[in-house]
Amino acid sequence: MLKPNRTGFAADPFGYSALAWHKWGAAQTLAGFAVEPKAFPSSADLKAPILWLANAHALSEAAVAIIRNEPKWESMPVAIRGACDSQYCAAGLMLIGYSLEICLKGLLILAKGIDAYTSEEKSFQHHKLERLAEQVPDLTIKDRAILRVLTHFTEWAGRYPDPGSGKDAKVEEVFALAEQHQITAKDLFALATQVMKHTATVVNEYVPLSPRGNA
Repeated sequence: MLKPNRTGFAADPFGYSALAWHKWGAAQTLAGFAVEPKAFPSSADLKAPILWLANAHALSEAAVAIIRNEPKWESMPVAIRGACDSQYCAAGLMLIGYSLEICLKGLLILAKGIDAYTSEEKSFQHHKLERLAEQVPDLTIKDRAILRVLTHFTEWAGRYPDPGSGKDAKVEEVFALAEQHQITAKDLFALATQVMKHTATVVNEYVPLSPRGNA
């Protein structure tokens, strides 16, 4: 139950992929916490910060797998291969953006507590990474620009070629900000690392003690 098992995915891809909470419940039970087994978890159950931070890591790994892989696009016409590769990389950026978004929301849940976060949940139901990252100290103007550009990829550019009718300015902003701040892949990954370091700091501050008195 606790270890990855892709034969389970092969047999039931949707069920296997939706079992994270149940596996986390099993892990808590083994660690000595009293967890009520449920067929379907409640909204509060699903706001366990560990699930959010684990999900952020999973998305980060998926993004790395995409970006490190370079498809040859043999099945695509030669004239469209360059466009398709740009769209492929956009999907990788989308996953990086989602990873940071879920990480930052998980930290808010951890810091505020599940009940307080739930009472304010509507104010966090967006993809605006710059707003979510206000909790991260020492962000530079360039860092904030990176988060604004990355937000475009979480909202539309990682999924669609078109942001929607009447929203052409969003396409222009991607290029304008990237050029104005000379954003490189190294800059992007450095910011992601900074957020992850902040995550470790917050987790160390708020993580509860285990039943045996150990962090």
